[in-house]
Amino acid sequence: MKLVPLSDRVVLKELAAEETTASGIILAGQAKEKPQQAEVIAVGPGGMVDGEKVEMNVTVGQKVIYSKYAGTEVKLGEDKYIIVKQNDILAVVED
Repeated sequence: MKLVPLSDRVVLKELAAEETTASGIILAGQAKEKPQQAEVIAVGPGGMVDGEKVEMNVTVGQKVIYSKYAGTEVKLGEDKYIIVKQNDILAVVED
């Protein structure tokens, strides 16, 4: 199966959460914060959204930072994905 986003939606796959702090303290499962960094898996076509033309600014494979409470979580097989609107993506992470 494959997720194909519509309109200005983007499918993201969360990157692994940090299990230790910068000082080396190991975090318990409940203390881990939900990661806000993800990889773009699929991008919708853009088009007209609320009467305005939307061009997609992200591409598959980019790493992005998205709003903490954005999107809809979807489980497909063993993998978890998040479907967000493009305007919920705050930044692209460049190496």
